[in-house]
Amino acid sequence: MDGHFNAFTFVNRITELQPGGSVLGSYLIPPHIDAFPQSLAAEALGQLAAWAAMSIVDFKFRPLAGIAGLVELLSPVRPGQMLNLSVELESVDNEATAYRGIASADGIPVIRLQNCVGPMLPVEEFDEPQTLRQHFAVLRNGGSTPGGFGGIPPLEFARTGGEPGQSVRATLEIPMSAPFFADHFPRRPVFPGALLMNLNIQLAAVFAAEIPAPGGGRWDLRTISDLKLRAFIPPGEKLDLEARLASRMENSATIIVETRKEKKLVGSARVTLKTEGSP
Repeated sequence: MDGHFNAFTFVNRITELQPGGSVLGSYLIPPHIDAFPQSLAAEALGQLAAWAAMSIVDFKFRPLAGIAGLVELLSPVRPGQMLNLSVELESVDNEATAYRGIASADGIPVIRLQNCVGPMLPVEEFDEPQTLRQHFAVLRNGGSTPGGFGGIPPLEFARTGGEPGQSVRATLEIPMSAPFFADHFPRRPVFPGALLMNLNIQLAAVFAAEIPAPGGGRWDLRTISDLKLRAFIPPGEKLDLEARLASRMENSATIIVETRKEKKLVGSARVTLKTEGSP
């Protein structure tokens, strides 16, 4: 099966499209994969917003991941579930797309995005415009065949240091080749921001496990805020990751996660932890 619209595409159908307004769609998570992290549900919302935005500007420009003001991690999602996607386009022009959205599975909200902005870049740098038009028509008229996504290939960071209770540092080797590059993007392979987000969540979770929680409990990762992707990450890059404690209160803590390439900041976010069971 061709990797384009399969290897890293998370919208099977667009069921409603109001220009400049709401967009509804769905994605059936393949039952045969091992896992489907919440970051990919966020990617699905971003892709739904991108399809709508591209159609508004006649596939001359496309939004790329840029800023997410707030990402609420509401509930885990599992293979075999149907993701119901809802996006509200707040603005679309040749410069940027602003949107918010929520993904649900079995009637339970999975992830909510607010205050998202994707800078618009020429479509031709990343894909063939007519091919995108044709696939958009498929999504609007019956939908695409589900099951193309084969899961995330092994991506692991290597811990390199840090200060106990204060920070954790790691390195990440981006592969030179991987199935998702065929879809992200055919003319300009870029490491997906959603996968970087997932790895940063994992690093934050490793760090959180080392911070004593009140009453011997554990920390839950609740929100990601001020998420910024500042540069494209091509295949073969080596990245430095860091998670460090920014603040600590009785039942909550904030961790800053940063990604650097040769000391240049390429991504950052704030992760909020709360004790298990706290509101």
